[in-house]
Formats: sequence, C-alpha cells, structure tokens
Amino acid sequence: MAGERTRLWLPAVGRALAGQARAEWRATPMGQSGLSGPRPLGFAIQPHNARPATRERGEALLQGRFDLAGETLDLGPGGDPWNRPSPSLAFAERLHSFDWLVDLMAHGEAGAREALRLTLDWKRVFGRWNPFSWRADLAERRVFNLACAGRAMLAGASDFEIGQLSDSVARQARHLLRLKDEPPRAAERLNAAAVAGIALAGPAGEAIYIRALPRLDQALAKAVAPDGGHMTRSPEAGLELLLDLLALDDGLSQTGHAPLERATRAIDRLSGATRFFTLPDGRLGAFQGGESSTPARIAAALTHETPAAKAEPQRDAPFSGYQRLTSPGMSVLMDVGAPASGAWSLAACDQVGAIEVVCGRERLIANCGWSPRSHRPGPWRQTEAASTVTLGEAGPVAPLTGYLAEALGARLVGVAGQIACHRRENEAGIWVEVGNTGWLAATGLTHERRLFLDKALGELRGEDRFIPAEQAQAQSAAVAVRFHLPPDVSALVSRDQRSVLLRGPSSRGWWLRSDASEVSIEPSASFVEGVAYKASQIVLRGRLRTDRGGRVRWKLAAAEG
Repeated sequence: MAGERTRLWLPAVGRALAGQARAEWRATPMGQSGLSGPRPLGFAIQPHNARPATRERGEALLQGRFDLAGETLDLGPGGDPWNRPSPSLAFAERLHSFDWLVDLMAHGEAGAREALRLTLDWKRVFGRWNPFSWRADLAERRVFNLACAGRAMLAGASDFEIGQLSDSVARQARHLLRLKDEPPRAAERLNAAAVAGIALAGPAGEAIYIRALPRLDQALAKAVAPDGGHMTRSPEAGLELLLDLLALDDGLSQTGHAPLERATRAIDRLSGATRFFTLPDGRLGAFQGGESSTPARIAAALTHETPAAKAEPQRDAPFSGYQRLTSPGMSVLMDVGAPASGAWSLAACDQVGAIEVVCGRERLIANCGWSPRSHRPGPWRQTEAASTVTLGEAGPVAPLTGYLAEALGARLVGVAGQIACHRRENEAGIWVEVGNTGWLAATGLTHERRLFLDKALGELRGEDRFIPAEQAQAQSAAVAVRFHLPPDVSALVSRDQRSVLLRGPSSRGWWLRSDASEVSIEPSASFVEGVAYKASQIVLRGRLRTDRGGRVRWKLAAAEG
C-alpha cells in the first residue's frame, strides 16, 4: 500500500497544479467568456424530477429555516442564506446543490416565489464564479434541480427575472460541458447539462444538449454495468442516476425528440438493478458508500415500469458482485465483489462478504450505510463498518488521506484480494460461498464465508472459515465477525453469553446463536442523508493460530413464541 501511495504522488501533484491553474483561469474575464453563448429565451418545458418532495421541509423553508445535513440555520421569513457562513461544510454542500428545491416547489405559488427569490439571491453572490459553489458535483446537482423547476419558478415572473434565471442556468450548464468526462460522475454531469439544454428555450438550449448528448452516450456506456449496477458498485448511486435519466427521457418526450438509445437501455438496466437491490422493507441494501434511501424514492424511480417488468428480482448481479437469497420469510443481500478501483472508488468500501438481512419486512442486520456526504472517511469505509469479518489489524485496502486525497479524491488504495463466489439452489434452500484472499499477505489466511438460507425453516446459517496457506507461519490473529444493527433494532445477550436476542419495531424476536468464544454488543452508527445516528453491533470475537486456521459458526432463527 505504501508503494502505491508513492506512485500516486506525481499524478497527484500534476492534478493539483492543473486544477489550481484551471480555477485561476476560470476566475479571469477570459475564463468567464467560455461560459458565454446565445441568451436563452426562457424555459420551453419542465422536465419531471421524479424525486418525491417532503412538504414539511418545504414549509420550514418558507419560514426561513434550513434543516440540512443535520444542522439548522434559522433566518426567518425572507432571510438570505448566502450572505453568512454555513454551520458546516456538509450543510454548505447541501445548500449549494439546491436539492431542497423540490421540497419548496411542492408548495405551489408561494414555494415558486420563494424559490425564485433564493435562486436570484444566489446568482447575485455566486453567479459569476466561485471555486466552492461552482465545484463540479455541486454545479451538477444545482443545474439539474434548476432545470427541472425553472419553468414553474418563473410563472408570473418579470421578463428581467426570466432572463436572469435562464441565462444563469445556461452558463452553469456550459461550465459542466467544459469539465473532463472523468468517473465517477461524468454521466450525471452530462445528463444534468442535457436536461438543462432540453429545458431552455431557443438556440441556446439546443446548442447545449447537442453538445451534451453524444458525450452522455459514451459516459453511460462506462457507468452502467450489463446487469444494471453502477460502476461504483453503490446501489444508491444507481438509483440516483436512474432518477436523473428519467428526467432527461421525459424532457425529450415533451420536446418531440427521439429517446436517446443508450439512455433508454440504461434506464431499463438500472430499473432492474434497483428492484434487485430493494429488500422487502422497501429500501435498498446499503453497500459501497450508498445509503438505503426511502421506499417513496425507490417507488418513484420504478413507476415507469410496466407490470411485466416488475417480476421477481433476479437472484444475482454477477457484474456488480452481489448475491440475493430469498425465502418466504427472509431476504439476504450479500456483497461478493471487490471494491471498485481507481476513480470509481471515491466512495467505495472494503466489505467483501458483507450482508444485509430483512426478516419479514424488518431489517435486522445492516451495514453502517456510510455516505460520502457525512465527511467521515477512514474506518467507516473499512471492514469494521460492514456486517462481515475483520481479521488482524487492518484490511488490504484503505482510503487515501491528506494531500493525496485532496488532489485525487479519497479513492481506495491497496491490493484487494481475489474473490471467488459459488451458488447452489434447490427446494431445500440456497447456498452461497465467497472466498477472499485479501487477508492472505498480512495473516497467511484466506477467508471463506458460507451462507445457507433454509427455505422451509426460514433461518440463515453462516460459517466463516479461515484457511491457512501451505507454509503459513505460526502466529496469533484476532478475529471479529460483525453484525451491524439498524437504530430501531435492540439486542440483548443471553445468560449463556453465546446467543443474542434481536427485536425490531414489531417486537418479534430473533436469535443469533454462535460458537464464538466471546459475544458482545458494541456501539455502531447508521447514516441517513449523511447524518450519523447511534446504533449497535453484535461482535463475535476470537483468536486463532495462522498455521492452523479456524472457523466461527452462527445462525439467525426466529425465537419461539
């Protein structure tokens, strides 16, 4: 890992210097001239943003209260959030992304007037150029949100206000087009520019989407796997790209343009993957830097599907690296792939073998659901934050930190293990086995996780085996098998110190039994919209000799009565 960090210094320095030069250039009059072009004639259409609104948040915004990223800024009616510091970096990012716009626009004419006021106030302060507010990820979300709300915002507006808002969106869309088509968000950026071009009236809008569509076609070919997974391996990233593409598809339909073939194919694949990743509680599996989202958001993304498409989800996603095990009373999602590499890994996690389990409609076992919006990297992206095994002191990969992370992004570095997955299924149940050599270099051990979902009994049996290499040296290694719990699930260790009783909101009991030498309940966290909430985890601990290996067996079954 140290050698890889050393090799990254030269590209990191080059990227940082080039980025600084570009930022300084963009602030100059010559750099600003690159954003100029024909003035739009207002907004021709309003592409439909399918993301559901939260009316309570919109009502708070009308009263001048911004509740973002776990922080509150209370300005009172008519307050200006742009002329004062934000409570936190995460708050500022949410504020400048304009993701709150959909909540405000749910309040009709009053919401539209307030949205227009806030947007024009933003333009007054940041509309020319600002290195933070015009950051690629923030500009992408802001352009998309404004393009989808612009026409409704301008109902009853003056000609001057129409010109101000439409010209601002056009300039920001051109900014997105001058950025390099680099992963992991090239498809999202180009889609936002295309949606803006479709929405804007006149030659200005046409010029933007004509430039954006061919590049979007190429970016989608790289971003969407054949099984519909996002190349970051994050289920939530796939859901959000699907919602973005649906807005583009709607805009093309409104203007009479033919659908973009690659986008149509991506929508079909992403829809199938979203169904695969959605568990019976209506939420996604929280893997690889993605949160579980909400049932309403997922349902909104799938409303376009025909009844024939809403068949039983596929049993695996081989290109994305996931397995799904389903019985009448229990569903399991399992991560059986290596984390994404390079720039695709900016939010990736080291969590081979991680599982999420829903019993009935209650999620009993989860991952931390770490989100890059939380600005909490480090251990939240490593095996300790996932419902899988940790072996020894550290995992095989870890996120970049310090200067390298600032220059290249917090991508994962290190050598991930070789992953091998096998699945068998019959009337009795489903067997899945995944082997991971990631721990081999540090400990001389290969980890194998075997799961069996008994369809008749509705119970999950697991075995974590640690297999020594042929010439492994004799040393002691610590083993921990972790099961992270959602915040609404309680856990109580039994008197025999071998079993744990789990209860979800329905109070139905489930026993997690094991042959581990030590069982404990320890603190954990669950992330919702980037905010961490207190939760618990069950940890099965032990020690083994690396020349002998060992195993830990466990079972999750309903409590009698």
